[in-house]
Amino acid sequence: MSDDTLFNPPRGMRDFYPADMVLRTFIFNAWHAAARAAGFEPYDASVVESLALLKRKSGEEIGDQLYTFADKSGRELALRAEMTPTLARMIIARQNELPLPLKWYTVAQCFRYERMSKGRKREHYQWNLDIVGEPAILAEAEIITTALRALYTMGLTPQDVRVHVNNRALMADIFLKLGIPAEHHAATFLALDKRGKIDDDAIRTILRDGGMDAVSIDNAFRVLGVHSIDEAETILGGPTPSSEALRSLLQLMDEYGMGGAVSFDIAVIRGLGYYTGIVFEGFDAGQSMRAIFGGGRYDNLLQSIGGKPATAVGMGFGDVVIGDLLTDRGLHTGTNHLCDFAVAFMTDDQRTAAVRVAGALRRHGHTVDLTLHSEKPKGFFARASRSSRAAIYLGPDDVTRGLLRIKNLEQRTEREYALADIIAGTAAVGEMLIPAPPCPPQ
Repeated sequence: MSDDTLFNPPRGMRDFYPADMVLRTFIFNAWHAAARAAGFEPYDASVVESLALLKRKSGEEIGDQLYTFADKSGRELALRAEMTPTLARMIIARQNELPLPLKWYTVAQCFRYERMSKGRKREHYQWNLDIVGEPAILAEAEIITTALRALYTMGLTPQDVRVHVNNRALMADIFLKLGIPAEHHAATFLALDKRGKIDDDAIRTILRDGGMDAVSIDNAFRVLGVHSIDEAETILGGPTPSSEALRSLLQLMDEYGMGGAVSFDIAVIRGLGYYTGIVFEGFDAGQSMRAIFGGGRYDNLLQSIGGKPATAVGMGFGDVVIGDLLTDRGLHTGTNHLCDFAVAFMTDDQRTAAVRVAGALRRHGHTVDLTLHSEKPKGFFARASRSSRAAIYLGPDDVTRGLLRIKNLEQRTEREYALADIIAGTAAVGEMLIPAPPCPPQ
C-alpha cells in the first residue's frame, strides 16, 4: 500500500478537520433548530443493521449499494444506507407503547457503495424527519416547511430553492388509465427515476426486459410529458383522490406562506420502492446540483415488515449537496466558531492567575481558549487573532498590580479590569466582545 493510500480515507469517505467541522456544525445546528422548532423529537440508532432488513425494504437500487459483512458468528450485517428501515424497526419493537402520531428526527451517518459524482459521496450525514401515524396531508406540509426553514436559517432565500412535488398514486392512476398493468408499476417507477442518469433507450430496454410491451412503454414515457395537475386530470377524466391530495398540499404550502417555493413536477418519482403517495424533492432554483433533500409518504412499510398498519411520511436531507451550495454561494464564512476569549501568560508565575481567569469566564458562560504553557506575546496574539474575539495576556506586572487588559482583536480596542473582579465574576467583560454575526433571514 502506497503512502498516498495509507494516509487518505477510503475512497468516497471523508475526514473532517477542525476547519471542515465549522461548516458541518453550521449545517447540523440549522437542522436541529428547525426540527425542534416544529416539535420533532430526536432519536438515534446503531449504524449497523441486519442485511435482511435493509435488502428487504431499501429498494433494488440501494440493495446493490450496501456495505455488507458477516460478524464472527456469521450474521449477515450491513452499514445502513438510509434510516427509514431502521426507524420502522424501532417503532415496531415498541408499537404498543408509542403514542401516535410520532414526530421524530435524527442526524445519521449513512453509507452507500455507488459511483461518486458532484454532491454524492459513499458516506454522508443525513437529516431525517418522519411523521408516523398521521394520514392527513398536513404531515407532508409540515415536513416540507421544516426543511425549508432549515435552508432559510442557513441564509438561503425563497428565490434560491424550489421544492418539486408529485404523487405516486396519481402516476399509478394514469398508468392504469393508459393500460399499463398494476404489476408493472413498481418496476416502471424505478426505471423512470433513472432518467437523466441513463438515456431513454436504456430505460426502454429495462422496461422491455421486465415484460412490458411497446405500447405500454410509450405510454410510460407519455406520462412524463404531463406538466400540470390539470393535464393529469384531463387524462384521468376529472379529479381523483390522488390529484386532490396534491392540490391540498399546494394549498397548505400557501397557508404556511411558502407556496412560492413549491410546484408540481411529474418527473419526481423517488427511487425507493416503499413510497406510496406524495413524493417531493428540493433543489437549488437553477437545478445546477443534485437534489438537496427528498422524501414522501410510505403508508405500507411498517405492516410489510411485520408491524401493525400505520401511515407515515418522511424526508432525508444530506449534508454534501447543501455544503457545496452554501460554499458556492459564499453564505458561510466560518466565523461562528470563534472563542469569546483567548487567555495566555508570560511565565509560569502567572499561570495560576490565568487558570483562575479562564475558569471564571467559563463559569459565566463564555468560551475560552487557555494556552497550555507560557508563551511570548507576539506568538500568542498571532494565534489568538485567528481563533478568538478578545484576548487576555497576563505578564508579571499585571499580576503584581492586580489588573489585566482585555483586547478586542477586531476593533483594536483595549480596556483594563481588576483581576479580582474578573475572578469573582463581577466585571462586565462581555462589553469587550466582538458583536456576534447577525442571524440569517428567516
